[in-house]
Amino acid sequence: MTIRAVVSSTGRYFPGRKVLNSHFYDDLGLETTEDWIVSRTGIRSRYYVDRDAGEATAAMATHAARQCLERAGLEPSDVDGILIATVTPDHSFPSTACLVQDSLGARGAFGWDTSAACSGFLFTLAQAASLVKSGMARRLLVVGSDTMSSILDFTDRQTCIIFGDGAGCFLVEAADDDAPGGELLDFVMHVDGSGGESLKMPAGGSRRPASAETVAQGLHFVHQDGRTVFKHAVKRMGEVIEELLARNGLTSDDIGLFIPHQANQRIILACSKRFKIPMERVMLTLEHWANTTAATLPTALDLALEQGRVQRGDYVVFATFGAGYTWGASLLRW
Repeated sequence: MTIRAVVSSTGRYFPGRKVLNSHFYDDLGLETTEDWIVSRTGIRSRYYVDRDAGEATAAMATHAARQCLERAGLEPSDVDGILIATVTPDHSFPSTACLVQDSLGARGAFGWDTSAACSGFLFTLAQAASLVKSGMARRLLVVGSDTMSSILDFTDRQTCIIFGDGAGCFLVEAADDDAPGGELLDFVMHVDGSGGESLKMPAGGSRRPASAETVAQGLHFVHQDGRTVFKHAVKRMGEVIEELLARNGLTSDDIGLFIPHQANQRIILACSKRFKIPMERVMLTLEHWANTTAATLPTALDLALEQGRVQRGDYVVFATFGAGYTWGASLLRW
């Protein structure tokens, strides 16, 4: 008997501090404007954690996971494992998954973190689907959570305007043929480490541990070659969508909803135009939430379900691109 891996519930969390674009030019005095930010990114607002209150990646992940479980009518003890995608863990170790397991009280659950930048959630979702289909686990929480405000240089208008904080969660479980939810059908994933220099945090790892020098040089912030990343994102996301559709005998006309990584509206529009997907079948959330890295895909589907934009039988296509380079696409049938 073939085991099906199904997304049976979702959840999301955004912190309470809403930050408008005006924060950057009015409060921080950066040389930018509302028109400049919106025309280049499509972003109008984002949310930041309250670090004074100790809020960070694990806390956001816990909130999203709790909502996901409550909607499913389950207890944390019903979960076999917790898989977290993040590049902004609370600590280098222990893992964010350990912190969330403890916060939830998910006794008996295993867990680990995955680091694949903006592709992290999709890669982690593939892990969860494989574990369920193999029979090694029956019910898993998959969370994308990132506190990007903790690694932004707020003097660099090219990067600090792009990102926000947030968390999204899927409950992935084994299901019979009549179970409601979205069946995870296929994944295509790639990496190209030669692109690592274009988008990275230069210091803070074992190669360049934190020191007075690395802090003074701003090496613990996001460093990005925006033009290069944009060019590769458009190309790679387009290619991986084509690969996914071809593997499954589908065309873009079969896509009920396209959920791309929410990095930049121009990248999304370029993909939509390439595949002739009308914007009413494209999920856009970055206007209000910005780029939340590993959280963009799960929060976007959560909102789409809330808005009734996914119907039974629809094919949902996810596509993403991130630092590494990492990129991928996945196919879900609701």
